[in-house]
Amino acid sequence: MSGLLEGKRLLITGVITDASIAFAVARIAQEQGAEVVLTGFGRMSLVERIAKRLPNPAPVVELDVTNPEQLETLADRVREHVDGIDGVLHSIGFAPASCLGGGFLETPWEDVATALHVSTFSLKSLAVATLPLMGDSGAIVGLTFDAQQAWPAYDWMGVAKAGLESAARYLARDLGPRNIRVNMVAAGPLKTMAAKSIPGFSAFEEPWAKRAPLGWDLNDTAPTAKACLALLSDWFPKTTGEIIHVDGGFHAVGV
Repeated sequence: MSGLLEGKRLLITGVITDASIAFAVARIAQEQGAEVVLTGFGRMSLVERIAKRLPNPAPVVELDVTNPEQLETLADRVREHVDGIDGVLHSIGFAPASCLGGGFLETPWEDVATALHVSTFSLKSLAVATLPLMGDSGAIVGLTFDAQQAWPAYDWMGVAKAGLESAARYLARDLGPRNIRVNMVAAGPLKTMAAKSIPGFSAFEEPWAKRAPLGWDLNDTAPTAKACLALLSDWFPKTTGEIIHVDGGFHAVGV
């Protein structure tokens, strides 16, 4: 029996450790028959080491989403490993320390601009950079943290995520004629390296597990990864501009 992603070629960003959501996406994608290429930023040797922990060691291509030259050459560098791609996972986000932790009114524009460049505008940048690889169809999936409300400590990263969700809708509009779908997965809080850098992250832990109708395991990235891969598969051929919540149902209930 073939896997859900048999024959698919996926470009996956954001693998930092084996606790990353992106790592779970890459692992399950391979288990479901996909060929995977990763991108890495900064500590490339670390990403390459983590890539070897996958069921099939995956090649890693360097990508700084704020670097125009790396974006312009991304397609050619990915082609050194695969002849094209069928899907892309955007799992990229960063905000300077001043953007998080309760100092919303004091954060300088320069730091906000960095957060928006890396965490929001990068979705458009990645989409444009990978268009030459996707041909006449494809899927782009991004990760968000539900931006419908203000959260403790999340501050300007919350604003960046709201922008990310909006950017996905506009990309869905503009890439639809090319048969490229753009969707988001709104994950509940998970103990990734990114989450650990958020001051006050612990405020989410106990309430989430108590309120989510299906319960919530902060260490289990598999449910989120599976949703991403379902959207990257052929099973949502007419779904675009959508946000799928994978949060145990927390978003659907009140106090």
